[in-house]
Amino acid sequence: MAYETILYSVEEQILTITLNRPEKLNAYNATMQAELIDAFDKADADDNVRAIIVTGAGRGFCAGADLSSGADTFDRDARRGPVKRLASGDVDYSDPMVRDGGGQVTLRIFKCLKPVIAAVNGPAVGIGVTMQLAMDIRIASEAARFGFVFSQRGIVPEAASSWFLPRMVGISQALEWCYSGRVFPAQEALAGRLVSKVVAPDDLLPTARALAKTFIDKTAPVSVALIRQMMWRMMGADDPMEAHKIDSRGIYTRGRSEDVKEGVVAFLEKRPAEFKNKVSKDMPSYFPWWDERGYK
Repeated sequence: MAYETILYSVEEQILTITLNRPEKLNAYNATMQAELIDAFDKADADDNVRAIIVTGAGRGFCAGADLSSGADTFDRDARRGPVKRLASGDVDYSDPMVRDGGGQVTLRIFKCLKPVIAAVNGPAVGIGVTMQLAMDIRIASEAARFGFVFSQRGIVPEAASSWFLPRMVGISQALEWCYSGRVFPAQEALAGRLVSKVVAPDDLLPTARALAKTFIDKTAPVSVALIRQMMWRMMGADDPMEAHKIDSRGIYTRGRSEDVKEGVVAFLEKRPAEFKNKVSKDMPSYFPWWDERGYK
C-alpha cells in the first residue's frame, strides 16, 4: 500500500510511523485508519522491525477526527449510507459498518508483536490521544497537549478507551478528564500517569529512540513479542490462574527453544547472545492463546 497520510521509515530496526497531515494537525480520517492498520500488519511481518515509534509531522501529534464534514462528521448513515436494520426497524448492531474506526486501529495496535512507543510532539485530542492508549509507553514533548474531548462534542469515548484509560490512570482520573472534555498540558498528563516522561521538544525523538534501543539490544524478539501480549492480556484476566496457564506454556515451550539455550550459554560464557528465532515463523504453537476464548 502506498501511504498518503503517514510516513513509514525503518532505521536501526526501529520503525517510525509519522502521522503526516501537518496542514490539518494530522487530523484522523478513514484513509489514515486504513494506513495505520496496514502499517502495523507490515511491521509484524517484518523481522527487521524490532520496535515502533509513532509521532506526528509538524506541530501536532493528531488533532482528533477530521471535522471537515461538519455536522455529519460522526453520522455514519449520512457519510457511508444506511446500516442494516432488523425487521423491527432497529439498528442491527452486528453490521460491520457500525464498528468504530478508531477502535479498529487500537485493537490492531493491541495485537502488535513489537513494542510501541508514542512520541507525542504536540496537540493530541480525541482519537489523537485514544489511539495512544494501546501503545506501551507514551513520552511527551513539553509542547504536547491532551484532551478526551468527547463530552464537548456530544459523543462518547471511542477506540476502546473505556477499557484502556481506567487501567492506566485509574477510574477517578479517567472520569475527570472525560467528564470535562478539557484540554490539559503535558505536565498534567505526567502527574496523571498518562505519559511516563516529559522532555524538551528537541529531545523527544532521541529519547524515544534511545528507549526503543533498550528493547532491541540483548533481547530475544520472540520473548519480547510474548511478553507484550502476556502483559496486556493479563490486565483483563479475572484470576491469576489465567496468567499461570500462559506462563506455564511459555516456560515449557521457550525452555526447549534454541533461543533459551543460546541465552543461558551466552550468559555463562560472558558474551552477547545471538538469538535466531523469528517472530514471523517461530512463535510457539499455543500462540495466539486467546483464540481459544474467541478473542480474534
